[in-house]
Amino acid sequence: MWVADFMFTNCPGPCPRMSAQMRQVQTALAPNDVKMISLTIDPRRDSPETLKIYASRYSARPGVWFFLTGDVNTLRHLDRDVFKLGDIDGSLDHSTRFVLVDRRERVRGFYLTEEPDAIARVIADAKLLVKERS
Repeated sequence: MWVADFMFTNCPGPCPRMSAQMRQVQTALAPNDVKMISLTIDPRRDSPETLKIYASRYSARPGVWFFLTGDVNTLRHLDRDVFKLGDIDGSLDHSTRFVLVDRRERVRGFYLTEEPDAIARVIADAKLLVKERS
């Protein structure tokens, strides 16, 4: 089970807020089996080393919160076709939603991070999914 978002490390807009919110999710859900995955929309600049530095800035726990890059076509497919969040088109414009995915790889919720209760809802919903397996 995991919570995913799309971001980039030199974002002057919502990404720092979203990463701080993802840190809240990580803290609230420890030690449950919920993972966090942040995928870059700027793979040309966000190398694995750059993502590692960014992850440390937000106290990402190894093995819990992963920062991923890859081929732009794969990232575009995930953003557009899998998560239905938009398109990686080079403009660096991206969704500010978190996505909750269950153990069967089904999307169970979208959370607009600008909404005041979004983080509380993703945490509560993830805790419910953890109990579902029990």
